[in-house]
Amino acid sequence: MAAKAKQRALVAKGMLGHGAKISRGLQPPAVLKCADNSGARELRLVQVMGYKGRLRRYPKAAVGDRITVSVRHGTPDMRKKIFQAVIVRQRKPYRRTDGLWIQFEDNAAVIITPDGEMKGSEIRGPVAREAAERWPRIASAASIII
Repeated sequence: MAAKAKQRALVAKGMLGHGAKISRGLQPPAVLKCADNSGARELRLVQVMGYKGRLRRYPKAAVGDRITVSVRHGTPDMRKKIFQAVIVRQRKPYRRTDGLWIQFEDNAAVIITPDGEMKGSEIRGPVAREAAERWPRIASAASIII
């Protein structure tokens, strides 16, 4: 019963369930570009939230996954701090259910609060449709959804 209530709360706060399987293209210590205007410029992937894997296997993340990041470059109040983020672009090609292969020219993420709200107010560059479907708050701030 408590699990269903928690799931409803996450959906209400802006996170929806999983979609199709996506090739996981990022693992620690990958460096991502920050796609929002929160003050961070470069992020380092630290952990993938909700990843359950085998012993000594690196956690991998794909578009739309919630991750823990450390800010490497940015404003002094953001640097050397740990935040949660959502991946919006990845360089590794992945296949959609309609047979189309998608690949972006960089790896990028958007910083979010633990509640699922965006820390910034705008997103630079395109956002993958998989991330936009799973995170409605990111979809509303995105200028281009591919």
